[in-house]
Amino acid sequence: MSWLRFCFALAACYLSLCAANPTANVQTLERDLTSLNGPSTRGRWTDTHDIHTDFDQVFPATGHTVAYTLEITNTTCNPDGSGSRICSLVNGQFPGPTIRAKWGDTLAITVKNSMQDNGTSIHFHGVRQYDSAGSDGVNGITQCAIAPGDSATYRFQATQHGTGWYHSHTDMQYGDGVSGLIVFEGPASADYDVDLGGYLFNEVFGTTTAWQAGVNSRKAIQSRQGPPRGTSLLINGTSTNSAGGGTSNKVNIERGKRYRLRLINASVNTYIRVSLDDHPLTVITSDFVPIQPYTTNFLLMGIGQRYDVIIEANQTAGAYWFRADVPALCFSGTIRNGSAIWDYGEPSQTSVPTSSPWPNETNDCVEPVVTPLWKQTVPTASFSDTIDVNLTNTVAMPNGNSMVVWVMNEPIWTNYSDPVIGYVMRGDTHLPKLFNTVDASKEGAWNYWLIVNDPTAFPIPHPIHLHGHDFFVIGSDVGPYNEATAKLNWANPTRRDTASLPASGWLALAWRSNNPGTWLMHCHIAFHISEGFGIDYLEAVDQMKLSDEAQYQKTCQNWQKYQTADLYHYQLDDSGL
Repeated sequence: MSWLRFCFALAACYLSLCAANPTANVQTLERDLTSLNGPSTRGRWTDTHDIHTDFDQVFPATGHTVAYTLEITNTTCNPDGSGSRICSLVNGQFPGPTIRAKWGDTLAITVKNSMQDNGTSIHFHGVRQYDSAGSDGVNGITQCAIAPGDSATYRFQATQHGTGWYHSHTDMQYGDGVSGLIVFEGPASADYDVDLGGYLFNEVFGTTTAWQAGVNSRKAIQSRQGPPRGTSLLINGTSTNSAGGGTSNKVNIERGKRYRLRLINASVNTYIRVSLDDHPLTVITSDFVPIQPYTTNFLLMGIGQRYDVIIEANQTAGAYWFRADVPALCFSGTIRNGSAIWDYGEPSQTSVPTSSPWPNETNDCVEPVVTPLWKQTVPTASFSDTIDVNLTNTVAMPNGNSMVVWVMNEPIWTNYSDPVIGYVMRGDTHLPKLFNTVDASKEGAWNYWLIVNDPTAFPIPHPIHLHGHDFFVIGSDVGPYNEATAKLNWANPTRRDTASLPASGWLALAWRSNNPGTWLMHCHIAFHISEGFGIDYLEAVDQMKLSDEAQYQKTCQNWQKYQTADLYHYQLDDSGL
């Protein structure tokens, strides 16, 4: 058979599979044709996969494994020039090294814990972990904590393409430096010339660690006080301070070029609004999901969210400010905005910008509504006719669907020595109440969630993140949920993995059960998940696959040995997440 006839046959097989089963996860072994992807052909990838391929239904398998080793150490750093402080770094870098692979590659990420007194785990934020739930990297849920001196390897396939990030899911560690960029190379919904990599945004709390700020936040909430305020917002681990010290991130650009920039809000407690003076942003993704490109001057980002943007260098030669501002109406308390310098000059000639910000910047906290490139209609359902929308509860629906109302008033707690996945592996259904678990719908059916901001709590927005899935954002608004007046979008709604629950409001989500595992859903304000703002979603756990049970047992044995050998100096005093 000729190669061309083989390609047509393979394409016909793929189309028939997807037509027969819209939830199929089909892998096809690909020869490397990514040379098809260039500055004017970014939508192409291989002969059977391109930007119009919904990666939840079909994805390539390259047969190639990409390996990284991430070593976490205790050290000091001075990111904004305010003075030396304790940091926890990955391979001695802040942020950590970028993990880069191609769509369809397999990854083997070995994490070595060289900290003296703390366990750890690494979560790959936004990565679907299809058929690899044990590599989600959440101690107390998908694994035991990695003990000091121990190592563990996470293995999973890059079934998506786009931008994610990795971070510790242990005791505020990512706020002190344990985080980094993930790039899964693949097609794009708009053309560009240069991939600049990413901008990772996070705040610092003066010379206080994020862990200490978390302790103070938990104390403050007992008297209904706000959390500690960040002092500076960092861009890729650097910033200036109020006294003029520190340094700004710098980017040199060439007139006539189009640049792809991957934006990641990796902060502890800070919503941000980004812009580049005189240069509009063409937005092409929301989290990992490709969208219909649109152009804006400002882009609001909740914690955990990612956007890929394209910036055209078409202005007068000179230097321009890239701005990461803190919107007051998102109740983010970081004092000093972030900024970087973009310059058309030579790297050795970067000057201080005199550019002005875009006019008419809003100060609201309204998340942009974006349109996925892949059109998909979600089956409609009624919350009010099915369930009490004022009480946390679950109702089974016809056809195996389920509906959940989550009023965020029940905390989650974890056990580093005996995580949720351990109960599943040994068939123990008597999970502790503090694990805060809820069962999913059957495989192939739909899950409908209405998340309600507890009216007795602080009236602030919460960025809600789901592990193991994208979800569809059916609607959101401030005030109590009223189905008669709620604006619900069932026809091609926004699809992503992190979305904002408005202050004193509600957020309606839907997703299909198609990835067995124990998946955490939580507020990505690190103070809040530390305080227990999360729920564990159990999906078809009898079908769940654990890629390396021997490593799981070894990690647990080493943690238990560490914990019982009088070496565990810091007892768990928060949710552990």
